Amino acid sequence: MASEVAEETPKPRGGRFCTLCNARRAALKRPKTLEQICKECFYEVFEDEIHRVIVDNNLFKRGERVAIGASGGKDSTVLAYVLSELNRRHDYGLDLFLLSVDEGITGYRDDSLETVKRNEIQYGLPLKVVSYKQLYGWTMDEIVKLIGLKNNCTFCGVFRRQALDRGATLLKVDKLVTGHNADDIAETVLLNILRGDIARLSRCTFITTGEDGPIPRCKPFKYTYEKEIVMYAYFKRLDYFSTECIYSPNAYRGFAREFIKDLERIRPRAILDIIKSGEDFRISTTTKMPEQGNCERCGYISSQKWCKACVLLEGLNRGLPKMGIGRSRGIDNERNKDVKETNGTKSLESKQCGSLDF
Repeated sequence: MASEVAEETPKPRGGRFCTLCNARRAALKRPKTLEQICKECFYEVFEDEIHRVIVDNNLFKRGERVAIGASGGKDSTVLAYVLSELNRRHDYGLDLFLLSVDEGITGYRDDSLETVKRNEIQYGLPLKVVSYKQLYGWTMDEIVKLIGLKNNCTFCGVFRRQALDRGATLLKVDKLVTGHNADDIAETVLLNILRGDIARLSRCTFITTGEDGPIPRCKPFKYTYEKEIVMYAYFKRLDYFSTECIYSPNAYRGFAREFIKDLERIRPRAILDIIKSGEDFRISTTTKMPEQGNCERCGYISSQKWCKACVLLEGLNRGLPKMGIGRSRGIDNERNKDVKETNGTKSLESKQCGSLDF
């Protein structure tokens, strides 16, 4: 009896024990489940949940080339680290790359790209950087000077999405993965409801999108809470950039984000419940949905004659930056005018969006 007691694993004194292993002291409370667990068990369940999402949804096939959208922030840094670890541990057989977009935001993106360059060395993943200046002839600094802070996120969001696809094409990858987490997806569901955007609401909870487009996009963090990503990065001491974009304090999404955070404080499962609601939405068969086609100007996927990026770029180049903002009905008329001068200033030479040789 005494020998059996002596052989028992000594347990730490003071504090609560991990509810999973019951052997080590709890170091954190999981935001998703409120379980008090140790760091080692947290790493294991965090990584295993992401692995299960990848396997259960058949996100990848052996031999595929996969680009990881890397901004240097916590989400993409943790995604790059975890995906490279899981690829090695479970033998996915993937060729992984880092893909970054330089929007041209001085004091923000130039600093975060330095973090991505360090990640390239730390994780041994090749890095490709594409820039707004290279693709569109404009930087976000230049756009903000022209448009102001009110609608700048519209330009950046549209340009960034297309820039990622252009960069992925240059890398000749089969899939593009992004660090969109559960909080992001819940926010998007809410935003699409508030905007009455049925088309986006019907697909915003898909774990894989763009399968009918140039390169499918996957979201391995679809069910992963933002707080847990932050905890993982903190305890693992990962190298990431934590400063928010200097041009986004008034972004509409920020209000939805605060609302989601308030709900999470009251009921942590609210985030997953909102995602589940989005998954279960059914669009009426009588609802007219936009038909997917290709932009007549640059060939990018679009439901209109011109893609949103081309419309916005045309407005910038003609000195009419608000031309593509909102649901303007005068876009076709504006772009058909052969305007050489606007407000006494010569219009800039029009540059087709994403004009790179592939």
